[in-house]
Amino acid sequence: MTAPPQDLSATPLTYRDAGVDIDAGDALVDRIKPLARRTMRPEVLNGIGGFGALIGLGGRYHEPVLVAGTDGVGTKLKLAFELDRHDTIGIDLVAMSVNDILVQGAEPLFFLDYFSCGKLDVDRAACVVQGIAAGCESAGCALVGGETAEMPGMYAEGEYDLAGFAVGVVERAAIIDGSTIQAGDAVLGLASSGPHSNGYSLIRKIVARSGVDLQVEHCGAGILADALMAPTRIYVKSLLALMKVLPVKGMAHITGGGLTENIPRVLPKTLGVRLHKGAWQRLPVFDWLQQRGGVAEEEMHRVFNCGIGMVVIVAAEQAEKAIASLRAHGETVTKIGDVIAREDNQPSVVIEP
Repeated sequence: MTAPPQDLSATPLTYRDAGVDIDAGDALVDRIKPLARRTMRPEVLNGIGGFGALIGLGGRYHEPVLVAGTDGVGTKLKLAFELDRHDTIGIDLVAMSVNDILVQGAEPLFFLDYFSCGKLDVDRAACVVQGIAAGCESAGCALVGGETAEMPGMYAEGEYDLAGFAVGVVERAAIIDGSTIQAGDAVLGLASSGPHSNGYSLIRKIVARSGVDLQVEHCGAGILADALMAPTRIYVKSLLALMKVLPVKGMAHITGGGLTENIPRVLPKTLGVRLHKGAWQRLPVFDWLQQRGGVAEEEMHRVFNCGIGMVVIVAAEQAEKAIASLRAHGETVTKIGDVIAREDNQPSVVIEP
């Protein structure tokens, strides 16, 4: 005989019973507010807690153009989970978006984050957001809000996902689009802090195949875990300062696709670049990855930044002045190549010894 349906009305359910803790979410917001306040800019008209952020441009710009970008940190998160290191992954999140909009000449104005998890750990989430706030401070942009989503059953225990969104502004006449680049221009390379937030699916495969302990293994200049988790460098303040002293013709943020895929994005189709590999120092972590993974040189250049996190193109006669300005603002920078004329059947990026 079939049992009669059970009457559950006597056991009322709550959102907490379903796995969502509203109180924990409120506690996280309280932890975030002072972090966000430290990042505020004059353009922000309200604080954290509203349904949307209000931004006023005022009369500072003649013909302002907004530039928007969004990104995540990819499978670098998997290493963060494995190592239980969450304090700098937020810097990566900010860097990936603000560096992207910077290359068009935009000054980042504000940033929003999206943090999603299965069960909210307030301390861990606050640690992540602390990194986001630190990244915003480094970029000079305001952390104006975001979204924390607790979604039971969507993620493995202890895991979360991140996305970030940055908006900046540039005068229409000052947009950098690469259109003035010509053969003979100088290609400058700004040093990276490591792999940044790209190529981690390959990195994790190399690590797994090697069977090494990330906390013990050395990569030539320190513990491998430290080298792989080093946060993405944020180039905003040094490059905004450079743009005030001389014309920057083009910039390329070296992310997924490495040197060979990203630099052509800012070049006119009739031009390419010739880079000299010996002109910059490749960080030991890249040598470790190449050796342990048996990765071909060409593959290294199209997956990783190989020590160059940002490329800047200026007129040849402005190169020394640009290098001096960037070094004065804390960058490790050198001339790594030149712009060259290119035929249709030739590669856009030639890397020579």
